[in-house]
Amino acid sequence: MIRKFYNYYLSNDKSFARELTKVLGFVPKYLGFYMRAFTHKSLNGKGDSASNRSYKFNNERLEFLGDAILDSVTAEYLFKKYPTKDEGFLTQMRSKMVNRKMLNYVAAQMNLDVFLKERGATRISQTMMGNTFEAFVGAIYLDVGYYKTKDFIIRKMLKLHINVHELEKTNHNYKSQLLEHCQKSQKTVNYEVVEHYRTKNNRERFKVAVLVDTEQLATAEDFSKKSAEQSASKKALISIGVLSKKSESEAKTSGAR
Repeated sequence: MIRKFYNYYLSNDKSFARELTKVLGFVPKYLGFYMRAFTHKSLNGKGDSASNRSYKFNNERLEFLGDAILDSVTAEYLFKKYPTKDEGFLTQMRSKMVNRKMLNYVAAQMNLDVFLKERGATRISQTMMGNTFEAFVGAIYLDVGYYKTKDFIIRKMLKLHINVHELEKTNHNYKSQLLEHCQKSQKTVNYEVVEHYRTKNNRERFKVAVLVDTEQLATAEDFSKKSAEQSASKKALISIGVLSKKSESEAKTSGAR
């Protein structure tokens, strides 16, 4: 039933299908899934094409689905690759491989912005790229099922664009880095939620402040408290000179092969 719904909006654009096949490595069955994956919420009700006007939904639901599949596939991949490592190591590695910056990078390497532009997007942010990649994975799953999606993630993402051996050497747990640094000088680290609200799409949003002793060093916002705390910790580390912006920028793409 769901395939009939998406296939109803199937485009006859052979160019779209041809370019999509190059990225996927196989011929897609239902283009409607992928059209939704590249339809950003800002385009709802906008655009001159009939296909844009016919879409009542954006790619956020596919983003939710793709996020869960990425976590599952990456967890299994790491579980098999590191048979002697503990849960903590595997969790940190998965976080490094599917965090927002890495997904933004992978999406850029796959040139997914081309498809976003074809669907009418004009201002494409880094965050939009990562979100679109998650939606893209969700579309693949609905089109060809779990095992082909798993194969795509492993071949086209994990092995092609991410160097796990380099990631082993990096530490993206900024909270632990900040805590370790402050413990050496006998300072305390605390986090406070300074703002908590819901977006127009009814998603929770947290603004968190990090305090060393009683001094507020940085604030950051995200869709979860943990992510906001990590971002705030990173800013704090930069502000006190423990972490440089340049080194962190380089670390962002250190997974590329």
